[in-house]
Formats: sequence, structure tokens, C-alpha cells
Amino acid sequence: MNKAKIVGLILLACLLAPICFLLFPPSEKGSPLLVYCAAGMRKPMVAIARRYEEEYGVRVDLQFAGSGTLLANAEASGKGDLYLAGDMSYINIARGKGLVQESLEVCYLTAGLAVMQGNPLKLSALSDLAQRSGLRSVIANPEAASIGKFTKKILSAHSLWDAVALKALAMKPTVNEVANDVKLGAADVAVIWDAVANQYPELEFINVPEFDVESKKVAIGVLNSTTAPSNALRFARYVTASDEGLKTFSEMGYRVVEGDKWQRRPELVFFYGAMLNPAIRDSLEKFKAREGISLKFMASGCGILVSQMKAGARPDAYFSCDVSFMDEVEDLFGEPRTVSSNDMVILAGNSVRGKISKLSDLSIPGFRVGLAHPENSALGALTVRLLESEGVEIGDNKQLDSPTGDLLVNQLRAGSLDAVIVYRSNARANPATLENAHIVDIDHEMAVAEQPFAVGLHSDHKRLTARLFKALVGSHGREQFLKYGFEWALPE
Repeated sequence: MNKAKIVGLILLACLLAPICFLLFPPSEKGSPLLVYCAAGMRKPMVAIARRYEEEYGVRVDLQFAGSGTLLANAEASGKGDLYLAGDMSYINIARGKGLVQESLEVCYLTAGLAVMQGNPLKLSALSDLAQRSGLRSVIANPEAASIGKFTKKILSAHSLWDAVALKALAMKPTVNEVANDVKLGAADVAVIWDAVANQYPELEFINVPEFDVESKKVAIGVLNSTTAPSNALRFARYVTASDEGLKTFSEMGYRVVEGDKWQRRPELVFFYGAMLNPAIRDSLEKFKAREGISLKFMASGCGILVSQMKAGARPDAYFSCDVSFMDEVEDLFGEPRTVSSNDMVILAGNSVRGKISKLSDLSIPGFRVGLAHPENSALGALTVRLLESEGVEIGDNKQLDSPTGDLLVNQLRAGSLDAVIVYRSNARANPATLENAHIVDIDHEMAVAEQPFAVGLHSDHKRLTARLFKALVGSHGREQFLKYGFEWALPE
């Protein structure tokens, strides 16, 4: 091949590379996903996995068994990406063993009796399994399947387990095998999930009050053994998307949860007060990378953020500097949760050390004082209330109204101010700050702000945003808050 042709091929490859990247992003490629899937979810999950493979070119390998068996397999092998259990209790067990990190809810299941259509033996009560003479029953193994575990729990609570277990023809490892026995005439009755019964036109499902009082929740968990968490989470989001996986579950007779809308790479819009930045920025970056999403955030004074929301902005979540600035837009969000508190302090340059020891000292003529803007920031509004309550007039000493506390700190460090009122986290955000300045505590009940987080009512990604909250307040997130001087407000 001559030199000109080689150069031409190289140029062509360079031109095609960006197109290939857009069509087949690297985050979508790689090893197949291994999903441990409860047998009762087989039908919808096969359809969902095959569709995902066709649309995104990612192979999804499904391993079916009872939830207990699958959990044991995942633990023993140390391999796998996702675990779809037939009962949330198995996800909790897996999390307790350190096997699962995130979990996404899928649907609800209710147990009942499965008989042939027409209910020829006229069964109607759970006690029939123990008392009806000659009745051929099958149940699932409580050590292997979620339906078996739940059956034993309820029957034991009503003192029926020993009698039913003794009379049962067999204990099967999966709910599907139990249902098949009734379908094929090998048994008269079985305990199965309502959604599984919906997949067998030959069977009739009988509700019983003992089971009806407790629906079980199905969830898919991301295994810590995954080598591609972003890929695993992307498929989990697809499975639990209202217009993708959950639609398939619903069409096949499952009662599904409220899911997010599907986007391969969703974009979350997150508004938060600038004072929170040092405490949450690391958690935000970790969350964005793990989920494989876009995160568009705006950190500013809460007064500015509130103004934007009142003008029409609709973020997926809002983390406010203070409750008062959440109250102003409460109609746009779900129930807020107060995460932390942050006290206000005087940050004074070392050049005035010993000269400023209390709020009233800021009014001594000659001091250059910076305050936050009372309308653009929660800090400014709280500062005004605090000074008014103490009867302190800053007067001509005030040199700057700033929208955020970090800008006040920067001006102090630059030498243009002698003292500022900021949050403790502002003073501790940069270790170098306290080399040239010092903190003067303000001992006053009004010198405290509380930081609530809320999910937007208009968000198409409420579940994803709820996981963002968990990422911000998890063990790593809590450490970051405490590191920068916040007090923790959530229950331990």
C-alpha cells in the first residue's frame, strides 16, 4: 500500500472516530451484565433484557432461581452486577452483608392461593391447607424462595406452619415450579404471588386476609462486585423506568411503583446554597461519576435561587441554606428533610485580633465590615435579623454587601475588610483562611441556619434525585459536613 493511501485511511479513521463515539459511547460497551433474578420475575425481565440488548448493544445475562438461592450464589461467587430479589428483605440482607449498595424499587407482590380455574375444591381460607383432608398442596422452600420465606412467616404467626409443611407434597425452590404443579394437575393448591398467577390463565388466584395485610416490595440492587457500576445502574434505571421496564411489568400483571422517565443519560438540575459547596462537592462528583449522568447544578445565594424559581426555574432538587428560604418555594417541592445546621460567626483578620470579641464591636468606628446581602442570600437575611435583635448598627463600617459568604471570606483574605459575618463552614472551607484570620463565636440562638433538602414535584427523576440525597447524607457525605463545621441534624 502506498504512502498516500495509508495517510487517507488514517484521515478517514479520524473522521469516523467521533461519530462512532456518539453512536456507541464507551460507557455503554464492555462486559455483559450478570443479573441474578428471582424466578417470579422471569417473564418481564427476559423481555426487558432482550429489548435493552437490541437498543444499546449490551448483553444481559439473567440467572434465575429463588431469591435466597441467588443471594447465596452472589455471595459465594463474588461476581455479578445486579440482584433482583422477590422481596425487599433479601436486599436488606444483602446490604447488611456488604453485597449491595444502591437499590431501586420495582413493584409490589401479594401472596395468595393458586388453584385451577373455577376453584373446583372451593378453597377459601388459609386454614384449608392444614385442615382439608386429602388436599394436595405444594409450597416454596423458605430457604430458597421469597414466597416460601413469606409463607412460613405468615403461617407461623397463625400457628399453621407445622401442619401445612407436614402435609405438603413438596417444597419447591421457586414460585414458578410451585405454580406449574397446580397448572399440570400435580397439586390442588399452592401459595404463590398474585403477579405470577396473572401469567397462568389456567389458574385462579384466591386472596386470603392473612396475606393481604402485607404486600411485599420487589427491588433491584446494584452489587458491590460489579466492575461497571455506571452500566449496572443504567440498566437498573431502564428496568425501573415508568415508560420502559415498569411498563412491561405492568402489562404482565404486576403492580408497579412510580418510576422515573427513561433517559440513557439523564440530566439532573440541582439548586443549592453556596455555603453548602465545601460539604457536598466531593459527594456530587462521586455520585455523577457512579450513576453516569449529567448533573447541572447552580450554587448561589438562596435569595437568588428563590428568585429564579419564582420566575419559572424548576430544579429536580433544592438544598437550601436555611429553612426560611425553603418555605418561600414550598409549593414546588415535596416534604423537605433538614440535614444539618450551621452557625454564624465573625471572621476577623489577625490584624484586629483582640479588638473584636462580640457583635457590638463591629460598630466601633474604623472597622471595615462585610455582610451578606439581605435579599440575595439566607446568610444576609439571618444577619439582619440577628443585628436587629441585638440592636447593633454597623452604619458606615459596612463596606460590602455580598450574595455569598465565600466572597466575603475572599475579600477579608485580600485585605479589603477587617471582619465579616459568615457561616462557620465558610471560615473552614479553605484551611489557609485561618492562617491570616480567626473565628469569633456568636453566642446567640438566632445565629444558626438549618439546611433542608427537597425533591421537586415537577421532576421526571424523583427516584434518581432521592438517590442523590442518599449519596449526600451517607457516611462519606456526613464526614464532609462535619469536617467543615456543620452540625448533623438527621437521625443517626
